[in-house]
Amino acid sequence: MTRSISSEIHMFSSPNASLADRNDLAPSLPPRCAADDGPKDVRASCFVLIVNDDPDLLDVTSFVIEGEGIAVATARNGEEALALIGTGRVPALILLDLVMPVMNGWEFLAVAAVDPVLRPIPVVVLTAGEHAEVPGAREVVREPMDLKELLRIVERYVRGDHGAGA
Repeated sequence: MTRSISSEIHMFSSPNASLADRNDLAPSLPPRCAADDGPKDVRASCFVLIVNDDPDLLDVTSFVIEGEGIAVATARNGEEALALIGTGRVPALILLDLVMPVMNGWEFLAVAAVDPVLRPIPVVVLTAGEHAEVPGAREVVREPMDLKELLRIVERYVRGDHGAGA
């Protein structure tokens, strides 16, 4: 069964249908950003996708990350995130809230676990909850978060040094 998200994007309601199936994308690892050479184009794979329904948190987090010369795209829920990625814009990192309307972070992670396009993308969960570990997430950051620590985490994944400082 197909439902139209926009005139250009179609998503299957089956969680087993991958983004590759939906959009004829070949599964591939997103390239990591090279050393800072200025602001990045969000259409390239060198951007951070922030998925959160809190507009204030989206604004602050985007501002801080963009201030470091890293491009940012935002989505208000997991379904919007899937639609963005489904257009071929594959982020270097996803910062994901767990509690959101439409499609929450847990549901997004369940789709990511079985999707060959999503599976290699590192996901860092941002949550006010007591979750020490979240299956499918590389790291969990408690809100309110230390923005300097968040930047260290973002730079570690975007620059490609996934093991440093973890």
